[in-house]
Amino acid sequence: MAGYKEPGVEDRRNAAAQARAKALAALKAKAPIDPAVQAERIAKAEAREKAQAEKREAVKAAREAAIAEKAAEAERAAQAAAAAAPPPELTEEERKAARDARYAARKARRK
Repeated sequence: MAGYKEPGVEDRRNAAAQARAKALAALKAKAPIDPAVQAERIAKAEAREKAQAEKREAVKAAREAAIAEKAAEAERAAQAAAAAAPPPELTEEERKAARDARYAARKARRK
């Protein structure tokens, strides 16, 4: 019984060339694509791309609408907070003027 003979460089090179030739022959043997089928595939691809573009635009518009709604809600909340805020603190002069007005009103009632 003969022992195993490891393939040399030439054997591997020849095997690779034969494999390439076989693959090339298989590709050449494949039937060409019918122009009508090719045109149909192109039309489907264009329709798919158009639908995807419309979907992207719809998503973008919805996202922008949500952002605008959030901004409007924040503005309404800020206005409500401003309306509900306590009145600003009176200055020392304003408190003194209000106290003097109350004092004068009490004196006027006694007379």
